[in-house]
Amino acid sequence: MSELVQIRKKAQLTLPASVRQKLGIEEGDFVDVQIKDGDIVLKVMKLVSKEQAWFWTKRWQNGEREAEEDILNGRVNKFENSDDAIAFLHKKSNKKKTDTGDV
Repeated sequence: MSELVQIRKKAQLTLPASVRQKLGIEEGDFVDVQIKDGDIVLKVMKLVSKEQAWFWTKRWQNGEREAEEDILNGRVNKFENSDDAIAFLHKKSNKKKTDTGDV
């Protein structure tokens, strides 16, 4: 997809409606502007509140991907109640300690 736009007064440009719609760009959104190999690259950015920033850390997102893979591959455990789940975690934790010689 290619669109031709004109630079206006004060170096302003208008993104065509077709581009905004295709990328889901809304009024008030932010756009990161980069120069790569002599080209201008615009990247649509969505800001999140500070209270939700932890979710978007690299560590958390890697954990999300790992959990999703585990679910898709059937590497999950189901429990009847929270006590059974906690007992499973304690057992697993104790096993790791004995496997590594940390006991």
